[in-house]
Amino acid sequence: MRLFATQSEYADRLAAAIEAENHCTSQTRLLIDHISQQQGRIVALEEQMKRQDQECRQLRALVQDLESKGIKKLIGNVQMPVAAVVVMACSRADYLEKTIKSMLKYQVSVASKYPLFISQDGSHPDVRKLALSYDQLTYMQHLDFEPVHTERPGELIAYYKIARHYKWALDQLFYKHNFSRVIILEDDMEIAPDFFDFFEAGATLLDRDKSIMAISSWNDNGQMQFVQDPYALYRSDFFPGLGWMLSKSTWDELSPKWPKAYWDDWLRLKENHRGRQFIRPEVCRTYNFGEHGSSLGQFFKQYLEPIKLNDVQVDWKSMDLSYLLEDNYVKHFGNLVKKAKPIHGADAVLKAFNIDGDVRIQYRDQLEFEDIARQFGIFEEWKDGVPRAAYKGIVVFWYQTSRRVFLVGHDSLQQLGIEDT
Repeated sequence: MRLFATQSEYADRLAAAIEAENHCTSQTRLLIDHISQQQGRIVALEEQMKRQDQECRQLRALVQDLESKGIKKLIGNVQMPVAAVVVMACSRADYLEKTIKSMLKYQVSVASKYPLFISQDGSHPDVRKLALSYDQLTYMQHLDFEPVHTERPGELIAYYKIARHYKWALDQLFYKHNFSRVIILEDDMEIAPDFFDFFEAGATLLDRDKSIMAISSWNDNGQMQFVQDPYALYRSDFFPGLGWMLSKSTWDELSPKWPKAYWDDWLRLKENHRGRQFIRPEVCRTYNFGEHGSSLGQFFKQYLEPIKLNDVQVDWKSMDLSYLLEDNYVKHFGNLVKKAKPIHGADAVLKAFNIDGDVRIQYRDQLEFEDIARQFGIFEEWKDGVPRAAYKGIVVFWYQTSRRVFLVGHDSLQQLGIEDT
């Protein structure tokens, strides 16, 4: 009986083990089927992702093609444009509208030469809506979500974001749209009637003379009391900005080392302009009305509001500008300085008022320059050893409309080959 009971017990255990094994086998098969299903889904998802990637590539190609066709529609197929014109904007829709209207007033007749772009930094809805409401221009949007880390305490983040926006926009225009030249404006500028013809003449100079880094429509000392001749152009060692044109070859050099902030002062460093100079007018071809902005209205009342915007339609095509080429200009400008009557002494400003014809006043160093500039009311500022608007240390402006004043550095005459008498 005991043997039978034991055998019966082991039989029950064996049956239970077989049942458990069968259950495990069934569960394993279910798990294998589930894994197979998941693998099938993974394969399907991978295929879907490949299709989506392919569709994205096709859409990107389509967008680029449409953009290209849109630009071709804007510039026409007759000729290559002189330069793209880009207005750098952010959040000032009222300012931007004024700038756009000023541009379109004079651009219509030369639209094929100067395709217009608005480049917005950020997503301010009013700016975007305004830019998209104009068929005559192309809208670009720079969205930058990377946090800004200033290098010094107290710095405005805005200057870092502006530098990023400039690099992005110029990369887009030179490398994506393949323009050979770009004119940069800001969203608080009006332009002169001959703005576009002025830059077309400047483009020829850029092509002929590689010692010219950029063409600017701005004169830092272009206040109405200091200017007179709308036909006069000058070379300068100081980058003026505020409406300027550069070529693709120059951007090829600048783009890889573009600064994190303060891009305009960075361009004024000798290590970056490397002895090259800038063409500027005597009478400005742009007017900056932006009292409120990132610079918080710095210098506006004293230096920007009184700027004279040219109102003369100069026929630049008929003018011989070869005097601005590097070798010619040293002689041309040297002759102007040489003819100016030298005056000396602490009362030089008073003497200048009482002398007919051009005068020149020599300064020893930055402190003396700033003192003389302050008496006349022109810009006192220097950057990396160069006064604003200076050529070989010489700053020229009209005084009381009847004479030009040349403020001459201690070695300026020597650089021009003039014997100091």
